[in-house]
Amino acid sequence: MDIIGEQKIWTYGGGEDHALPRRCSAVRRSEGHQVADFMDLATKVAELQFLNRDYVLLFRGQTGDHKNRSRNTSLKPSIMRSRSQGKVPTVESLRNRYDFLRRAEVELVSAYARHNLPGAERLRRQQILRWSILQHYEICPTPLLDVTHSLRIAASFATMNADLDAYIFVIGVPHISGAVTASAEAGLQIVRLASVCPPAAVRPHIQEGYLLGEYPELISTDQKEHYRHYEIDFGRRLIAKFRFHPSGFWSRSTAFPVVPEAALYPSEVEDPLQKLARQVKEGIGPATS
Repeated sequence: MDIIGEQKIWTYGGGEDHALPRRCSAVRRSEGHQVADFMDLATKVAELQFLNRDYVLLFRGQTGDHKNRSRNTSLKPSIMRSRSQGKVPTVESLRNRYDFLRRAEVELVSAYARHNLPGAERLRRQQILRWSILQHYEICPTPLLDVTHSLRIAASFATMNADLDAYIFVIGVPHISGAVTASAEAGLQIVRLASVCPPAAVRPHIQEGYLLGEYPELISTDQKEHYRHYEIDFGRRLIAKFRFHPSGFWSRSTAFPVVPEAALYPSEVEDPLQKLARQVKEGIGPATS
């Protein structure tokens, strides 16, 4: 994929009160801009969207800022992550993961047919849709990255299990049109989950979920060999990095309370696709690596 900000982007870096022009690499190396509360964050993101008008802003909340060997923020899809920070998975490990992913795809299509869910034919035809459901419902690692269009949802995810700082990553993508937007120029695919999952699936709607992937798709380890690991990293699309202390962040913004975990992850009764995801996961068994 292209590196965002080969031309400078507008972003927040240190302790300044307004956005300044910088490169993506400077954002990734920074410690992140501290925000006091949700309104402080929302106001600064609004400024970024106004100044970076060529991009749609999507968000990812995390309890930590994971770095690569160059000490740059790394936002890799789950299938490309290593258990050790700064390292990359071995070729053998990647082959095992892709084999496991293929098994999960077959099981998912079979489960859709058994439950007679709408969209089964689209699911059989389009791999990116199968990956989207497998990733969003945490069935197995895929070449996709979970993000959201909701700043509040991202901040709520960042808060969960955060001991110290929580992080919000602001990612710039091309303009979105339809269920799946593919940009050959940016080397990206953007999947709008609400248009992919069946109507009974509540979770994608609550989370306002999107997924990011490479374009063309990395369908196997053989294709991955044409890319270096640092190229398969959505940190290359990073516009801004914010950090905050969860305790004060929400208490100062009473009009915008944290979204509780029970709401972010509806039960199987509330979201039937959650039950199907569990059945798929049980059907394929534990991952090998």
